[in-house]
Amino acid sequence: MAKIAVIYYSATSTTYKLAKAVEAGAAATGAEVKVFKVKELAPEEAIASNEGWSSHRLETQDVPEVTLADLEWADAIILGSPTRYGLPAAQLKQFLDTTGPLWGQGKLINKIASSFTSAATLHGGQESTILAMNNTFYHWGCIIVAPSYADPIQFQAGNPYGTSFVSQNGTVAPDEVALSAAKFQGKRVAEVTAKFLGE
Repeated sequence: MAKIAVIYYSATSTTYKLAKAVEAGAAATGAEVKVFKVKELAPEEAIASNEGWSSHRLETQDVPEVTLADLEWADAIILGSPTRYGLPAAQLKQFLDTTGPLWGQGKLINKIASSFTSAATLHGGQESTILAMNNTFYHWGCIIVAPSYADPIQFQAGNPYGTSFVSQNGTVAPDEVALSAAKFQGKRVAEVTAKFLGE
């Protein structure tokens, strides 16, 4: 059974909702899927100043924070982050910066990898954020699996690099197209991982 880790950062829940859809798509193939968040770095006053941010933190208080052991456990790693000036959020980047010991031991080589994102505005850096996350995978020695246009939903979602959604500054929840695209991305990663493992 393919073991898949979905690792995300989300402030006001958009990326979290995409992560849950990715999880559902992967789990539907029979894969063992675990969802992890990364540690929050923002100061308490910043979180408290945004109702959506503070309520989302309560909503996900039971989601475990990812550890290096979780990366080692996984056959496939799927990263999700909102865009921050066309780059992944600092919270995710900070976690990635701690992975040197695994990288140095070659323990991330040949893992299947994929990524997804959300943005506040149209053309707000979705593709560059996905590509930036993928840069880490190149260094780790992973095999990147993008959703491509391998399913009809991709022609509606429109992003072959990975699922993305425009949240209008967190005021719009992911729609059915985005959630279906995320489910497909999870399914595709799980199926490719199973093939790679010879299952």
